[in-house]
Amino acid sequence: MRFLVDAQLPPRLVTLLRELGHSAEHVFDAGLATAPDTDVWRRAVETGAVIVTKDADFAFRRQQSKDGPAVVWVRLGNATTPALTETLLPALPEIVGAIAAGEALVEVR
Repeated sequence: MRFLVDAQLPPRLVTLLRELGHSAEHVFDAGLATAPDTDVWRRAVETGAVIVTKDADFAFRRQQSKDGPAVVWVRLGNATTPALTETLLPALPEIVGAIAAGEALVEVR
């Protein structure tokens, strides 16, 4: 699966996703670190990526849209990179399965 990791999440997450066999890109590497959400959304559409974000705006936009990229909404508050990965990575098979089954929005808590 292809992921586009948003600015509030650490670039290390991209490395970990790649190590697990996924394609991943951070918005920093895509030149979108300070871009508006519409540009990040467009990049995800163009590349077929799932947006991984802590930004509620993407989740709400996906709920209101009939199409567009799937969104993984990370709802962990301020968390260290190890705490984030300890929660997110074990849930990854379930996340991938839900998206593959057609879920447009997956929340991670």
